[in-house]
Amino acid sequence: MTVEANTAAISIASERSSVLRPILEWLARRAEPVIISFGAILIGLALFSIFILVIGKPPATLFQLMYTGGFGSWFSIQNSLSRAAPLLLTALCVALPARLGLVIIGGEGAVVLGGVAAAAIALPFIGMLPALLVLLLMAAAAMVVGGIWIGLAGFLRHYRGVNETISSLLLAYIAIALMNQFVEGLLRDPASLNKPSTSPLPAEYMLGKMPGMDVHWGLAIGVVACIASWVLIEVTSYGFAARIAGGNVRAAQIQGLPVGRLIVGFTAIAGSFAGLAGMIEVAAVQGSANASLAAGYGYTGILVAFLARHNPLAIIPVAILLGGIDASGGLIQRRMALPDATVLVLQGTLFVVILFCETFYGRFKIFNPDLWKRSA
Repeated sequence: MTVEANTAAISIASERSSVLRPILEWLARRAEPVIISFGAILIGLALFSIFILVIGKPPATLFQLMYTGGFGSWFSIQNSLSRAAPLLLTALCVALPARLGLVIIGGEGAVVLGGVAAAAIALPFIGMLPALLVLLLMAAAAMVVGGIWIGLAGFLRHYRGVNETISSLLLAYIAIALMNQFVEGLLRDPASLNKPSTSPLPAEYMLGKMPGMDVHWGLAIGVVACIASWVLIEVTSYGFAARIAGGNVRAAQIQGLPVGRLIVGFTAIAGSFAGLAGMIEVAAVQGSANASLAAGYGYTGILVAFLARHNPLAIIPVAILLGGIDASGGLIQRRMALPDATVLVLQGTLFVVILFCETFYGRFKIFNPDLWKRSA
Protein backbone atom coordinates (compact mmCIF):
# COMPACT_ATOMS: atom_id res chain seq x y z
CA MET A 1 0.00 0.00 0.00
CA THR A 2 2.83 2.35 0.88
CA VAL A 3 4.53 1.76 -2.44
CA GLU A 4 1.28 2.37 -4.31
CA ALA A 5 0.67 5.58 -2.37
CA ASN A 6 4.17 6.85 -3.10
CA THR A 7 3.78 5.96 -6.76
CA ALA A 8 0.50 7.88 -6.92
CA ALA A 9 2.04 10.90 -5.17
CA ILE A 10 4.97 10.89 -7.60
CA SER A 11 2.56 10.64 -10.53
CA ILE A 12 0.53 13.62 -9.28
CA ALA A 13 3.70 15.67 -8.67
CA SER A 14 4.94 14.80 -12.15
CA GLU A 15 1.65 15.91 -13.71
CA ARG A 16 1.75 19.19 -11.80
CA SER A 17 5.36 19.73 -12.85
CA SER A 18 4.51 19.09 -16.50
CA VAL A 19 1.73 21.67 -16.27
CA LEU A 20 3.72 24.31 -14.39
CA ARG A 21 6.99 23.95 -16.28
CA PRO A 22 5.87 25.67 -19.53
CA ILE A 23 4.50 28.56 -17.46
CA LEU A 24 7.74 28.87 -15.48
CA GLU A 25 9.79 28.71 -18.66
CA TRP A 26 7.70 31.47 -20.23
CA LEU A 27 8.06 33.64 -17.12
CA ALA A 28 11.81 33.00 -16.83
CA ARG A 29 12.56 33.99 -20.41
CA ARG A 30 10.53 37.18 -20.19
CA ALA A 31 11.73 38.12 -16.72
CA GLU A 32 15.36 38.38 -17.82
CA PRO A 33 15.10 41.67 -19.80
CA VAL A 34 12.82 43.22 -17.17
CA ILE A 35 15.05 42.39 -14.20
CA ILE A 36 18.34 43.21 -15.91
CA SER A 37 16.99 46.49 -17.30
CA PHE A 38 15.55 47.44 -13.91
CA GLY A 39 18.86 46.57 -12.27
CA ALA A 40 20.70 48.72 -14.82
CA ILE A 41 18.46 51.66 -13.98
CA LEU A 42 19.15 51.24 -10.26
CA ILE A 43 22.90 51.04 -10.85
CA GLY A 44 22.77 54.09 -13.10
CA LEU A 45 20.83 56.07 -10.47
CA ALA A 46 23.33 55.01 -7.80
CA LEU A 47 26.28 56.20 -9.91
CA PHE A 48 24.48 59.43 -10.70
CA SER A 49 23.84 59.95 -6.98
CA ILE A 50 27.60 59.82 -6.40
CA PHE A 51 28.04 62.50 -9.06
CA ILE A 52 25.42 64.69 -7.36
CA LEU A 53 27.10 64.23 -3.97
CA VAL A 54 30.47 65.23 -5.42
CA ILE A 55 29.06 68.58 -6.61
CA GLY A 56 27.54 69.15 -3.17
CA LYS A 57 23.83 68.53 -3.79
CA PRO A 58 21.51 66.05 -2.03
CA PRO A 59 20.48 63.19 -4.34
CA ALA A 60 17.21 62.63 -2.45
CA THR A 61 16.06 66.17 -3.25
CA LEU A 62 17.03 65.73 -6.89
CA PHE A 63 15.04 62.53 -7.31
CA GLN A 64 12.06 64.05 -5.50
CA LEU A 65 12.09 67.01 -7.88
CA MET A 66 12.52 64.65 -10.80
CA TYR A 67 9.36 62.81 -9.79
CA THR A 68 7.47 66.04 -9.09
CA GLY A 69 8.48 67.59 -12.39
CA GLY A 70 7.68 64.48 -14.39
CA PHE A 71 4.72 62.81 -12.73
CA GLY A 72 3.79 64.74 -9.57
CA SER A 73 0.71 66.46 -11.00
CA TRP A 74 -1.67 66.22 -13.93
CA PHE A 75 0.13 69.14 -15.57
CA SER A 76 3.48 67.35 -15.15
CA ILE A 77 2.09 64.11 -16.53
CA GLN A 78 0.73 65.86 -19.63
CA ASN A 79 4.08 67.59 -20.13
CA SER A 80 5.85 64.24 -19.86
CA LEU A 81 3.47 62.62 -22.35
CA SER A 82 4.05 65.46 -24.84
CA ARG A 83 7.81 65.00 -24.56
CA ALA A 84 7.45 61.23 -24.91
CA ALA A 85 5.66 61.53 -28.28
CA PRO A 86 8.78 62.08 -30.45
CA LEU A 87 10.75 59.56 -28.36
CA LEU A 88 8.31 56.81 -29.34
CA LEU A 89 9.09 57.38 -33.01
CA THR A 90 12.84 57.98 -32.72
CA ALA A 91 13.17 54.83 -30.58
CA LEU A 92 11.54 52.84 -33.38
CA CYS A 93 14.22 54.24 -35.69
CA VAL A 94 16.73 52.29 -33.58
CA ALA A 95 14.61 49.28 -32.62
CA LEU A 96 13.48 48.14 -36.08
CA PRO A 97 16.95 47.90 -37.68
CA ALA A 98 18.22 46.27 -34.48
CA ARG A 99 16.06 43.24 -35.23
CA LEU A 100 18.29 42.77 -38.27
CA GLY A 101 21.44 43.20 -36.20
CA LEU A 102 21.95 46.80 -37.32
CA VAL A 103 22.86 49.67 -34.98
CA ILE A 104 21.41 52.90 -36.33
CA ILE A 105 22.18 55.96 -34.21
CA GLY A 106 21.55 58.75 -36.72
CA GLY A 107 17.82 59.21 -36.22
CA GLU A 108 18.42 62.87 -35.37
CA GLY A 109 19.18 63.52 -39.03
CA ALA A 110 15.86 62.07 -40.16
CA VAL A 111 14.06 64.14 -37.50
CA VAL A 112 15.44 67.48 -38.66
CA LEU A 113 15.08 66.77 -42.38
CA GLY A 114 11.57 65.42 -41.83
CA GLY A 115 10.64 68.63 -40.05
CA VAL A 116 12.09 70.78 -42.84
CA ALA A 117 10.33 68.72 -45.52
CA ALA A 118 7.02 69.00 -43.67
CA ALA A 119 7.31 72.78 -43.36
CA ALA A 120 8.43 73.20 -46.97
CA ILE A 121 5.55 71.24 -48.48
CA ALA A 122 2.93 72.91 -46.27
CA LEU A 123 3.71 76.51 -47.21
CA PRO A 124 2.47 76.46 -50.84
CA PHE A 125 -0.85 74.81 -49.89
CA ILE A 126 -1.85 76.95 -46.90
CA GLY A 127 -5.17 78.56 -47.77
CA MET A 128 -5.62 76.33 -50.82
CA LEU A 129 -6.29 72.92 -49.24
CA PRO A 130 -8.11 71.81 -46.08
CA ALA A 131 -5.99 71.60 -42.93
CA LEU A 132 -6.32 67.81 -42.64
CA LEU A 133 -5.08 67.28 -46.18
CA VAL A 134 -2.14 69.60 -45.62
CA LEU A 135 -1.21 67.72 -42.44
CA LEU A 136 -1.34 64.44 -44.35
CA LEU A 137 0.92 65.89 -47.04
CA MET A 138 3.32 67.07 -44.35
CA ALA A 139 3.40 63.62 -42.76
CA ALA A 140 3.94 61.92 -46.13
CA ALA A 141 6.78 64.27 -47.08
CA ALA A 142 8.49 63.86 -43.71
CA MET A 143 8.24 60.07 -43.83
CA VAL A 144 9.56 59.87 -47.39
CA VAL A 145 12.54 62.12 -46.65
CA GLY A 146 13.32 60.38 -43.35
CA GLY A 147 12.98 56.97 -44.98
CA ILE A 148 15.36 57.86 -47.79
CA TRP A 149 17.90 59.32 -45.37
CA ILE A 150 18.13 56.33 -43.02
CA GLY A 151 17.50 53.89 -45.86
CA LEU A 152 20.70 55.25 -47.40
CA ALA A 153 22.63 53.96 -44.37
CA GLY A 154 21.08 50.52 -44.88
CA PHE A 155 21.92 50.61 -48.59
CA LEU A 156 25.54 51.49 -47.87
CA ARG A 157 25.72 48.74 -45.26
CA HIS A 158 24.55 45.93 -47.51
CA TYR A 159 25.80 46.92 -50.94
CA ARG A 160 29.05 48.68 -50.02
CA GLY A 161 29.94 47.22 -46.63
CA VAL A 162 29.93 50.62 -44.89
CA ASN A 163 29.36 50.37 -41.15
CA GLU A 164 25.78 51.56 -40.55
CA THR A 165 26.56 53.02 -37.13
CA ILE A 166 29.21 55.37 -38.48
CA SER A 167 27.36 56.23 -41.69
CA SER A 168 24.07 57.02 -39.92
CA LEU A 169 25.88 59.23 -37.39
CA LEU A 170 27.74 61.12 -40.13
CA LEU A 171 24.51 61.47 -42.09
CA ALA A 172 22.95 63.07 -39.00
CA TYR A 173 25.59 65.81 -39.01
CA ILE A 174 25.07 66.36 -42.72
CA ALA A 175 21.31 66.57 -42.17
CA ILE A 176 21.67 69.23 -39.47
CA ALA A 177 23.92 71.25 -41.78
CA LEU A 178 21.34 70.96 -44.58
CA MET A 179 18.58 71.99 -42.20
CA ASN A 180 20.50 75.13 -41.21
CA GLN A 181 21.18 75.88 -44.86
CA PHE A 182 17.49 75.68 -45.82
CA VAL A 183 16.17 77.47 -42.74
CA GLU A 184 18.69 80.30 -42.97
CA GLY A 185 18.49 80.53 -46.74
CA LEU A 186 15.91 79.28 -49.24
CA LEU A 187 13.03 78.68 -46.79
CA ARG A 188 13.71 81.50 -44.31
CA ASP A 189 10.87 83.71 -43.24
CA PRO A 190 12.08 87.35 -43.62
CA ALA A 191 10.25 88.20 -40.40
CA SER A 192 12.34 85.76 -38.35
CA LEU A 193 15.20 88.04 -37.33
CA ASN A 194 16.69 86.67 -34.10
CA LYS A 195 15.99 83.00 -34.79
CA PRO A 196 15.89 81.98 -38.46
CA SER A 197 12.92 79.77 -39.28
CA THR A 198 10.42 78.98 -41.97
CA SER A 199 7.12 80.83 -42.15
CA PRO A 200 4.88 79.89 -39.20
CA LEU A 201 1.90 77.61 -39.71
CA PRO A 202 -1.51 79.18 -39.08
CA ALA A 203 -3.25 77.91 -35.95
CA GLU A 204 -5.85 75.97 -37.95
CA TYR A 205 -3.07 74.00 -39.68
CA MET A 206 -1.45 72.89 -36.43
CA LEU A 207 -1.81 69.40 -35.00
CA GLY A 208 -4.44 69.76 -32.27
CA LYS A 209 -4.79 68.42 -28.75
CA MET A 210 -6.38 65.13 -27.79
CA PRO A 211 -9.82 65.48 -26.15
CA GLY A 212 -9.65 66.24 -22.43
CA MET A 213 -5.86 66.54 -22.42
CA ASP A 214 -3.26 69.19 -23.07
CA VAL A 215 -1.31 66.64 -25.12
CA HIS A 216 -1.11 66.80 -28.90
CA TRP A 217 -2.12 63.96 -31.19
CA GLY A 218 1.54 63.08 -31.76
CA LEU A 219 1.37 60.85 -28.69
CA ALA A 220 -1.44 58.78 -30.18
CA ILE A 221 0.42 58.58 -33.48
CA GLY A 222 3.53 57.33 -31.68
CA VAL A 223 1.60 54.66 -29.75
CA VAL A 224 -0.08 53.44 -32.93
CA ALA A 225 3.31 53.31 -34.65
CA CYS A 226 4.72 51.17 -31.82
CA ILE A 227 1.79 48.75 -32.00
CA ALA A 228 2.03 48.55 -35.79
CA SER A 229 5.78 47.90 -35.54
CA TRP A 230 5.21 45.07 -33.08
CA VAL A 231 2.69 43.51 -35.46
CA LEU A 232 5.16 43.91 -38.34
CA ILE A 233 7.95 42.18 -36.45
CA GLU A 234 6.08 39.48 -34.55
CA VAL A 235 3.12 38.62 -36.79
CA THR A 236 3.99 39.15 -40.44
CA SER A 237 6.20 36.94 -42.61
CA TYR A 238 8.25 40.04 -43.45
CA GLY A 239 9.09 40.47 -39.78
CA PHE A 240 9.83 36.78 -39.39
CA ALA A 241 12.28 36.94 -42.29
CA ALA A 242 13.93 39.98 -40.69
CA ARG A 243 14.38 38.11 -37.42
CA ILE A 244 15.94 35.18 -39.28
CA ALA A 245 18.33 37.51 -41.10
CA GLY A 246 19.17 39.26 -37.84
CA GLY A 247 20.05 35.96 -36.19
CA ASN A 248 22.23 34.63 -39.00
CA VAL A 249 22.63 36.50 -42.26
CA ARG A 250 24.42 33.60 -43.94
CA ALA A 251 21.64 31.18 -43.05
CA ALA A 252 19.06 33.65 -44.35
CA GLN A 253 20.89 33.94 -47.65
CA ILE A 254 21.11 30.15 -47.97
CA GLN A 255 17.36 29.97 -47.43
CA GLY A 256 16.87 32.45 -50.26
CA LEU A 257 15.65 35.38 -48.15
CA PRO A 258 16.10 38.81 -49.76
CA VAL A 259 18.53 40.13 -47.15
CA GLY A 260 19.35 43.27 -49.10
CA ARG A 261 15.71 44.28 -49.49
CA LEU A 262 15.09 43.50 -45.81
CA ILE A 263 17.96 45.71 -44.66
CA VAL A 264 17.06 48.64 -46.90
CA GLY A 265 13.35 48.21 -46.25
CA PHE A 266 13.61 48.09 -42.47
CA THR A 267 16.01 51.02 -42.30
CA ALA A 268 13.72 53.02 -44.57
CA ILE A 269 10.68 52.25 -42.39
CA ALA A 270 12.71 53.19 -39.32
CA GLY A 271 13.76 56.47 -40.90
CA SER A 272 10.19 57.26 -41.90
CA PHE A 273 9.16 57.08 -38.24
CA ALA A 274 11.96 59.48 -37.26
CA GLY A 275 10.93 61.82 -40.07
CA LEU A 276 7.36 61.69 -38.79
CA ALA A 277 8.67 62.78 -35.38
CA GLY A 278 10.14 65.86 -37.06
CA MET A 279 6.82 66.63 -38.71
CA ILE A 280 5.03 66.37 -35.34
CA GLU A 281 7.53 68.77 -33.78
CA VAL A 282 6.79 71.30 -36.53
CA ALA A 283 3.00 70.83 -36.65
CA ALA A 284 2.35 70.42 -32.92
CA VAL A 285 5.12 72.20 -30.99
CA GLN A 286 7.30 74.65 -32.92
CA GLY A 287 4.88 75.82 -35.60
CA SER A 288 7.79 76.18 -38.02
CA ALA A 289 11.07 74.54 -38.92
CA ASN A 290 14.04 76.03 -37.08
CA ALA A 291 17.17 75.07 -35.18
CA SER A 292 15.04 73.76 -32.28
CA LEU A 293 14.36 70.66 -34.36
CA ALA A 294 17.81 69.44 -33.36
CA ALA A 295 16.70 68.97 -29.75
CA GLY A 296 18.37 65.59 -29.24
CA TYR A 297 15.25 63.45 -29.57
CA GLY A 298 17.05 61.18 -32.01
CA TYR A 299 19.83 60.49 -29.52
CA THR A 300 17.49 60.02 -26.55
CA GLY A 301 15.58 57.54 -28.70
CA ILE A 302 18.71 55.36 -28.69
CA LEU A 303 18.52 55.11 -24.91
CA VAL A 304 14.79 54.35 -25.05
CA ALA A 305 15.27 51.57 -27.60
CA PHE A 306 18.12 49.90 -25.71
CA LEU A 307 16.31 50.14 -22.39
CA ALA A 308 13.24 48.56 -24.02
CA ARG A 309 15.40 45.79 -25.55
CA HIS A 310 14.18 46.89 -29.00
CA ASN A 311 10.64 45.72 -28.20
CA PRO A 312 8.17 48.17 -29.78
CA LEU A 313 5.57 47.62 -27.05
CA ALA A 314 8.12 48.11 -24.26
CA ILE A 315 9.16 51.36 -25.92
CA ILE A 316 5.87 52.97 -24.84
CA PRO A 317 6.40 52.93 -21.03
CA VAL A 318 10.15 53.56 -21.36
CA ALA A 319 9.56 56.62 -23.56
CA ILE A 320 7.08 58.00 -21.02
CA LEU A 321 9.64 57.46 -18.24
CA LEU A 322 12.39 59.25 -20.18
CA GLY A 323 9.92 61.96 -21.18
CA GLY A 324 9.19 62.54 -17.51
CA ILE A 325 12.89 62.79 -16.68
CA ASP A 326 13.33 65.29 -19.51
CA ALA A 327 10.31 67.31 -18.37
CA SER A 328 11.77 67.68 -14.88
CA GLY A 329 14.92 69.42 -16.13
CA GLY A 330 13.54 72.94 -15.76
CA LEU A 331 12.33 72.34 -12.20
CA ILE A 332 15.71 70.89 -11.19
CA GLN A 333 17.46 73.88 -12.69
CA ARG A 334 15.30 76.38 -10.74
CA ARG A 335 15.14 74.62 -7.36
CA MET A 336 18.68 73.24 -7.08
CA ALA A 337 20.64 75.76 -9.15
CA LEU A 338 21.86 72.96 -11.38
CA PRO A 339 22.31 73.30 -15.15
CA ASP A 340 19.59 71.91 -17.36
CA ALA A 341 22.20 69.52 -18.78
CA THR A 342 22.06 67.58 -15.50
CA VAL A 343 19.32 65.46 -17.05
CA LEU A 344 21.60 64.73 -20.00
CA VAL A 345 24.28 63.53 -17.60
CA LEU A 346 21.74 61.14 -16.06
CA GLN A 347 20.70 59.88 -19.48
CA GLY A 348 24.34 59.33 -20.47
CA THR A 349 25.04 57.46 -17.25
CA LEU A 350 22.02 55.22 -17.79
CA PHE A 351 23.06 54.51 -21.36
CA VAL A 352 26.59 53.48 -20.39
CA VAL A 353 25.29 51.20 -17.62
CA ILE A 354 22.70 49.64 -19.93
CA LEU A 355 25.37 48.87 -22.52
CA PHE A 356 27.51 47.32 -19.78
CA CYS A 357 24.60 45.20 -18.54
CA GLU A 358 24.08 43.82 -22.04
CA THR A 359 26.93 41.44 -21.22
CA PHE A 360 24.84 39.77 -18.50
CA TYR A 361 22.16 38.43 -20.85
CA GLY A 362 22.26 34.65 -21.08
CA ARG A 363 24.64 34.26 -18.14
CA PHE A 364 22.11 33.45 -15.42
CA LYS A 365 20.88 29.89 -15.20
CA ILE A 366 17.57 30.92 -13.65
CA PHE A 367 16.57 32.75 -16.83
CA ASN A 368 17.56 29.90 -19.19
CA PRO A 369 15.12 26.96 -18.93
CA ASP A 370 17.34 24.87 -21.22
CA LEU A 371 19.87 24.65 -18.39
CA TRP A 372 17.40 23.62 -15.71
CA LYS A 373 17.82 20.12 -14.35
CA ARG A 374 14.77 18.05 -15.01
CA SER A 375 13.48 16.11 -12.04
CA ALA A 376 13.79 12.37 -12.21
